[in-house]
Amino acid sequence: MRTSFNNILASGNIFIWGCAAGVSVSLLMVFGLLLLIAINGLGYFWTSDIVELTLKDQQRVMGQLAGREVIPRSVTSDRPEGKSRLRVKIGNRDIYGLDFKWVNDDQVVSQAYPTDVVLLERREWGNMYARIKAIYKGETLQAEGNDSGWIALAPLIDSTNALHQRITRIERVEIGAMNADIEQARLKIRALEMNASTPDTRDRGKIESLKAQVAEAESRYQEKTLELDTLRTQFNEYSALMVDANGREKQIPIGQIIRALRPNEMGLMHKSWIYLTNVWDVLSTEPREANTEGGIFPAIFGTVMMVIIMSLVVVPFGVLAALYLREYARQGVMVRLVRIAVNNLAGVPSIVFGVFGLGFFVYAVGGTLDQLFFPERLPTPTFGTGGILWASLTLALLTVPVVIVSTEEGLAAVPREFREGSLALGATKLETMLKVVIPSALPGILTGLILAMARAAGEVAPLMLTGVVKLAPSLPIDGSWPFLHFDRKFMHLGFHIYDVGFQSPNVEAAKPMVYITTLVLITVVVLLNLTAIVLRNHLRKKYAGSVL
Repeated sequence: MRTSFNNILASGNIFIWGCAAGVSVSLLMVFGLLLLIAINGLGYFWTSDIVELTLKDQQRVMGQLAGREVIPRSVTSDRPEGKSRLRVKIGNRDIYGLDFKWVNDDQVVSQAYPTDVVLLERREWGNMYARIKAIYKGETLQAEGNDSGWIALAPLIDSTNALHQRITRIERVEIGAMNADIEQARLKIRALEMNASTPDTRDRGKIESLKAQVAEAESRYQEKTLELDTLRTQFNEYSALMVDANGREKQIPIGQIIRALRPNEMGLMHKSWIYLTNVWDVLSTEPREANTEGGIFPAIFGTVMMVIIMSLVVVPFGVLAALYLREYARQGVMVRLVRIAVNNLAGVPSIVFGVFGLGFFVYAVGGTLDQLFFPERLPTPTFGTGGILWASLTLALLTVPVVIVSTEEGLAAVPREFREGSLALGATKLETMLKVVIPSALPGILTGLILAMARAAGEVAPLMLTGVVKLAPSLPIDGSWPFLHFDRKFMHLGFHIYDVGFQSPNVEAAKPMVYITTLVLITVVVLLNLTAIVLRNHLRKKYAGSVL
């Protein structure tokens, strides 16, 4: 037996099977994790029925069932094993102070699914589960009773949502553009005053012209402010008097209601449509309720834009460095030391890059740019504070070793005959590099880019120091000159996961958003990588003469 065991070891088959088993287990764990994230994330969008539970103490609990579990003995030691409890999303946070409630099974007397219960998705305080008692216009009664109120509620929600969009556009686009014009004019005035202690007639004329522009913009600003006041009055004109399961009343401005549903009377098709609508809302709207409600579009946009800027920076530097090390530098001790340094650089903790980015890019480079080009803005920093440019450059430094190593491997894989043939036909060294070597090595270069994007998209620690924020008031790109604002802070999916999962005041309500954001982040990384892979495969077929 000992001999046969030694023969098995000597053959190496046991190690092959061991490696195969390890890879299989790793893949199963990865797919299991992705499946868990997908189930919990995608399940959030489904509108489940509303249950009304009557308890032994005659109290009622109304909401959506969110799960069931066996009561842990460590929590309720006086209860026998096997007892279970329900987790109910009760909403009505402005009434109860919480979103979820645990209800023991042995406390439930009856369970019903009334069709007249209304789910209100609100801009603040989360969902409300209640019945409609009345609809008011100011103090005037417009509709009374649950059914009449339901009929009157839908068109009012549509009109208030349209008003909300109009108000938002005025605040962010129109008034935002006016404020930008006013600020630019004031900065120009200050710059003129700073450049000369005794401004000449021409400068005084410029200053007076700029002041006139400011006055005109402020006049238009006042007009828009009056328009806003009128719209806000209309927005808050109607209200709904709601009654919860225990008879407590709450008057809600209809302007705070995004959507009203009766889940218990909705069919499968209707729920499916609402499901798709919820998915679109999460992907296209801004967060609400301390990032636990609403959408994640700013985080998606910031993540993709940061990765694109990082890629545009890291590829030229990484490729040029690899070209020099592989094709131009004299191979010796110094080159070997540089390669060792590059490989070691890939192992530096990411937070160290964040500290370097904060000290060098933000404080040193950004502070210098502010003093040279934006002195009129000081002491308020422009580039001397975190922004998407510095975050992208920091991640470019973090990922450049990956690009260098992959590019070197791609260059090494280009057959020597390609270079010699090009030179023999009369091409220069530069022409050979640009037209022969680099195109043949492009698949290897793109492999490094794929790895760099995958790592950069998931990094969080450096971004916390160089520009990412919990909630960005505006996107880094908009319709105002210069359109792409490198100095602005931004949102990131990875930081959004950290903030919602660990910094949220409402942990239970934040759990679904953590799964959703994680799923979206994985999807974004996969899509970016697939794009690069498709391009790499295209180039690989185009330059089929390469061994790549």
